[in-house]
Amino acid sequence: MDRVLAGRPAKGLVLLGLRGVGKTVLLNRLRGLADDKGFRTVRIEAPEGSSLPELLTPELRRTIYALDLRQAASARLRRAASVLANFARAFKVAAGDLEFSVDLAPGEGDTGNLEQDLPLLLVAMAEAAADRNTAVGLFIDEVQYLSSVELAAVIVACHEIAQRNLPFLFIAAGLPQVAALAGEAKSYAERLFDYPEIGPLETDDARAALVKPAEAEGVTFDGDAAEEILAAAQNFPYFIQEWGFQVWNAAPASPITRDMVRAASPDVVSHLDNNFFRVRFDRLTPLEQKYLRAMAELGPGPCATGRIAETLGVRAASVATVRQRLINKGMVWSQRHGETSFTVPMFDGFMKRQMPELLRHVPQPRSER
Repeated sequence: MDRVLAGRPAKGLVLLGLRGVGKTVLLNRLRGLADDKGFRTVRIEAPEGSSLPELLTPELRRTIYALDLRQAASARLRRAASVLANFARAFKVAAGDLEFSVDLAPGEGDTGNLEQDLPLLLVAMAEAAADRNTAVGLFIDEVQYLSSVELAAVIVACHEIAQRNLPFLFIAAGLPQVAALAGEAKSYAERLFDYPEIGPLETDDARAALVKPAEAEGVTFDGDAAEEILAAAQNFPYFIQEWGFQVWNAAPASPITRDMVRAASPDVVSHLDNNFFRVRFDRLTPLEQKYLRAMAELGPGPCATGRIAETLGVRAASVATVRQRLINKGMVWSQRHGETSFTVPMFDGFMKRQMPELLRHVPQPRSER
């Protein structure tokens, strides 16, 4: 961030990791740091099936107002506002009026081709920020849900901005497959961004995350109790938080013991099933659910794709589209060719609880409805 503000080139970041490792928390913390340093930040979440222009336009409009800072709008700021208005019109997004006059410049950001219009818009925003001696930070969560066209447009914009050495920083968070998706969208993506992998906490850090907040409230965990929770949570931050929360509420007194943890365990598992796992399960078709149940039969993974099909009782080719839909929905990913892994830790255990019986798939003559 300091390099960007000093007018020096800097790579963007794409935080990669499974569900529950804290990517969103880190993204928000990085945005807070950027705000503290004087960046004008834009943060969006890209839910499945969203439209990038629809998400970005109101945030960029807010940024234009932040860049104005009650000063007379500069030529570059007026141009950025003009391009934004053209962009909103081209993609049929309600942008609202701007308080200072804007002369729409035909041909700037209005082609309706996102890979052409978005780079021009973000370059104009970065140039306006340079006029105000500040920088723009774009933060995107769940970046794997951007379409291939949208992801390519973002990458092209970052490349164009980097070539001009403008004050702009891109930081995103997403599932592990994002690095491959970015490379497929534009081959030079690997040179534009660093891809730090976020995983479970180290053992000492995991224990501290559980024990220290309790100690601040005058409550202690027996060593065996803490180990029981960390083993169940597998050192994933989200699961540590949930186990700590539920056990805290169930424990009658301090110190919290292993027996107290074990007594609370059924309620913890039930809470996770109903509030973390099931919301993902319920979005799936019956065949997608069967596919994941076959994966669960093989363990936490990674699983050989051919073995999954074999367990399901079909040829791999006949369920290739099912696997791809699950990748698109962010339920599985492929670290290596021929392998498939869950993106949600411990989902194999949930699938066995949700569907105790493994049902082989019998293909129907008509397509699944």
